[in-house]
Amino acid sequence: MDRFVSSFTNKLDAKGRVSIPASFRSVLARDGFEGLYVHPSLEADALDAGGNGLLREIDSLIETLPPFSDERDHFSTALYGISEVLKVDPEGRVGLTDTLKAHAGITDAVTFVGLGHKFQIWEPSRFQRHLDEARRKVRDLKKELGGLRPSSTPGARER
Repeated sequence: MDRFVSSFTNKLDAKGRVSIPASFRSVLARDGFEGLYVHPSLEADALDAGGNGLLREIDSLIETLPPFSDERDHFSTALYGISEVLKVDPEGRVGLTDTLKAHAGITDAVTFVGLGHKFQIWEPSRFQRHLDEARRKVRDLKKELGGLRPSSTPGARER
């Protein structure tokens, strides 16, 4: 598998390190990234993390913006300027910096959440609230779109 999927909650050890889930480490190893690229999420009180796949996604976004524009500088600052590359130790653990922990409200445990090309690191109770809200929004969207079917399906309704 070349995607980050599922979620896992792990405790920080006495030195403030946390074990990256084995399946996430496998994706990072196949990706060829040395370490773990992490930046504060732009949308949530969480951390976005990954390897080369995440960096390619960020590069693609920034390349769409005009060179030397304020927008490009703002995105570059938010996605590169305050990012960190964390070293993964031989046991698969990383030490989150105080800055990263403060952004996400992390104290003694984290929840790793796979999002395909990247994963997020959350304080567990914050993630539970986020998940509850996401499920509610998906249910509402499903109700809104419930009568629509792909046009290739026999008997599908016109949109």
